[in-house]
Amino acid sequence: MIGSQGGECVLELLGEKEGTVLELCASYATIQSQERSAGFDEVIGQYPGIHKETWNLENDMKDPAYDRVYVKKDELEKVDVIFANNDAVALGAYEALTDLGMEKEIPVVGCDGYTGENEGVDLVLQNKLAATISCPTGGKEAIQYALNILEEDSGVPKQVILRSHTIQKKNAREYLERIRKDYEDNGEEITVGYSQVGTESQWRLANTRSIKEAAEEFHIQLFMEDANQSQEKQIEAIRSFIKKKVDVIVVSPVVETGWTEVLKEARAAGIPVVMSDRKIEADSDLVNTYIGADFVEEGKRAMRWIRENVETGDGTKKILELQGNKGASPTEERRKGFLEILEKYPRYQMAYSAYGDFTYEGGKKIVEDYLKGQEWDIDIIYSHNDDMALGAIEVLEEHGIRPGVDVTIVSVDATRDAFEAMTEGKLNCAVECNPLLGPQLMKAVRDMVAGKEMPLRIITEEKVYDQTTAEKEIGKRKY
Repeated sequence: MIGSQGGECVLELLGEKEGTVLELCASYATIQSQERSAGFDEVIGQYPGIHKETWNLENDMKDPAYDRVYVKKDELEKVDVIFANNDAVALGAYEALTDLGMEKEIPVVGCDGYTGENEGVDLVLQNKLAATISCPTGGKEAIQYALNILEEDSGVPKQVILRSHTIQKKNAREYLERIRKDYEDNGEEITVGYSQVGTESQWRLANTRSIKEAAEEFHIQLFMEDANQSQEKQIEAIRSFIKKKVDVIVVSPVVETGWTEVLKEARAAGIPVVMSDRKIEADSDLVNTYIGADFVEEGKRAMRWIRENVETGDGTKKILELQGNKGASPTEERRKGFLEILEKYPRYQMAYSAYGDFTYEGGKKIVEDYLKGQEWDIDIIYSHNDDMALGAIEVLEEHGIRPGVDVTIVSVDATRDAFEAMTEGKLNCAVECNPLLGPQLMKAVRDMVAGKEMPLRIITEEKVYDQTTAEKEIGKRKY
């Protein structure tokens, strides 16, 4: 994200989307430097008129950057912008340019955006840097979540991805005022319009209950609309929430695409929008935050469990995949994560894949359709949720195929029904996707209305359960 924003900033400085950029990579062997460089390349690489030169530096200090830039005056003649992986390196480059009399010819963009004397934001205010990309440290958030854990609060997330900002002279003072401001929830009732995707599974029913209960706990008036798997109904619901002038709109979207127009209407009305459980493809300024699981990681965990627990011997193992809704982010990303690991192990082969829409009946139909066409030769079933896996189990038993024995079954969600299936030996593994998002969601809503800047993403915790751990954990399952 930081490198990408650096790329966008450089594009703005170049104007014509062509020219030469010099990238100064500080301590290039570090993951931080590599990720910033990769994000930067991803953006400017889309413009064939931009040529990039890269200089790798021995460390992330000012002096090596100064020395390297100062002795390369001839090469600097063709450079239009300098992008530095951190602000110390950016300052070294600026001071070298100043001593060479070139500081007005070549703008310098840094990264980190720390506050304080001669830190990134101050350097922008002094006109030494054209811009800096902020890298939030997360210290305040870490302390708060630590206190939440000690107080045994519900809904403490696994991961919080904070926002970075492009800080230029025109917005630097506003940025400082915003980050120094204290935000306080005044306790007044808040109105929230929630477009729920539907009631397709036990997971979704538990998710809805959690949201309704948390709304009461956090003194929030909730208007909830069930879309019954229809994007058209969700768009209608969002427009009705805009007419009601709710404080916040929350959406669990049916599919990832097709939201831009209605979200622009919400933005024009001054109503922030949160995506819950599922993501969308839209400009980042149309959605305030996403609260939910890391679906790619869930898919990876499912395949890792298979790799570690299902031996292939000298042969291969065939996999049947039960996908969720076509175009839904859990479907796309759980498949992506699973395939990413699968591709490394050619003895496991994806033999068949179909959409079951996250429903019990959908899981049944996929297995029934497969059995109509051929003899059962599947070794592993990977299901994108528990309901489809349980539907598949019913059909297998009807055909004399022992689920959990003749075929290994791995699913995602880890609901109580899945735990019971694991204790009965019919389901082998379930990757957790916690539906109890209500407390995190409603806390985020109150923070947002109080004026607090929200993280880009709030990622929930998940675990992997199998037949060896299900017995111990089933009594703790709340959904």
